[in-house]
Amino acid sequence: MTELTELTAVRLLDGYRKGEWSPVEATRAALERAEAIQPEVNAFVRLTAEDALARARESQERWRRGEPQGLLDGVPVTVKDILLLRGAPTLRGSKAVDPAGRWDEDAPSVARLREHGAVFIGKTTTPEYGWKGVTDSPLSGVTRNPYDPSRTAGGSSGGSAAAVALGAGPLSLGTDGGGSVRIPASFCGIFALKPTYGRVPLYPASAFGTLAHVGPMTRDAADAALLMDVIGRPDSRDWSALAPPPGAYADGLAGGVRGLRVAYSPTLGGQVAVRPEVATAVRHAVERLAELGAYVTETDPDLTEPVEAFHTLWFSGAARVTEHLGPHQRELLDPGLREICTQGARYSALDYLAAVDVRMDLGRRMGRFHDTHDLLVTPTLPITAFEAGVEVPKGSGHRRWTGWTPFTYPFNMTQQPAASVPVGADGDGLPIGLQLVAARHRDDLVLRAAHALYEAGVASAGRLRPSGS
Repeated sequence: MTELTELTAVRLLDGYRKGEWSPVEATRAALERAEAIQPEVNAFVRLTAEDALARARESQERWRRGEPQGLLDGVPVTVKDILLLRGAPTLRGSKAVDPAGRWDEDAPSVARLREHGAVFIGKTTTPEYGWKGVTDSPLSGVTRNPYDPSRTAGGSSGGSAAAVALGAGPLSLGTDGGGSVRIPASFCGIFALKPTYGRVPLYPASAFGTLAHVGPMTRDAADAALLMDVIGRPDSRDWSALAPPPGAYADGLAGGVRGLRVAYSPTLGGQVAVRPEVATAVRHAVERLAELGAYVTETDPDLTEPVEAFHTLWFSGAARVTEHLGPHQRELLDPGLREICTQGARYSALDYLAAVDVRMDLGRRMGRFHDTHDLLVTPTLPITAFEAGVEVPKGSGHRRWTGWTPFTYPFNMTQQPAASVPVGADGDGLPIGLQLVAARHRDDLVLRAAHALYEAGVASAGRLRPSGS
């Protein structure tokens, strides 16, 4: 059954349909892989084997009758431990969260997965409250990179990225408030999409407000499109949820990139120093987009560095999510989180509204940019994975994680869809990611372009072999 862990969700479902293998076999294989990788990479906070196998047996019977329950019946999935999963504690990487809760409700995206017959095999690691771009926490320790366990998996959805990269389920739900699905996807060599804000409903509402998105983390773009067709539906618990999309994302993948207007910005106008191996891999992928028929121009968006405004919004959210904690609970927090909470609590309402003004202007400028460009392409990150257990690379001079993620967090401020696609590796065998960004509500274009890169062999699920596999 080992080979089942290398398959995409689309291929697994095809095998169920043809009787080549069963949901029970696929679930057992995913659970065995999860248990095998856990000691080295620490991708999970808990596995739900008993419940998973029970759901897999129910799915197997439905497939035997020729009556699958939905689009993902029997597919093993994992869920970041920020999102509610009925019957399992959601501790958010924090010792300050009491595990003795009711835990009787699913988050909207989890509920949609349950309705479509998906099999939940476990909850994945996160930094405390998802506050930073690497995955370590006082509760669950350090999550490590599948390609080199001495390096970070990225964050804050690092457990999900490591699980998908190593075959512990082909699909995972992550969250992204400043790059948190794209950062670990880039470091771990998988695909991830931050959808347009509101496309995937979120409940409970994030303390980080409208910066926070829920998104798919998968082996390729086709799996992400399938997952979006399940989770991208409205939910009455989220007042900001969008209406249903006009069609299925999976049906639009074959459109390709011919005729699309692609803006390639390798350094955001010289604002970012990009490692040469990263720059080369991304440029080669962009050249392939041109060969596939896209109209590529090297140009930069009017994207003045918005980090101070982002920090105001982000640190204020962190202060809000922890304001109910008493002195003893605060002592349990990640020291870095405690520091930004203290800073966030000092901001005034006027400070916050000034940051909102910066955000709105940034959104206006990107809206105008996309009047003449269908897609923007950048590196996902200017670097590859660095030492595990630290917030910033040693010797980088950065104070916070936003210093090494200049390509990701601006597009949380603008609420645009953005994806990370694996397009190569550096000299140490560490994955490199390319970022695709489109105008709000054009998630379909991001998925189409990413799928074209997979079809052309520029990106390939499993092409880069993690050391732990």
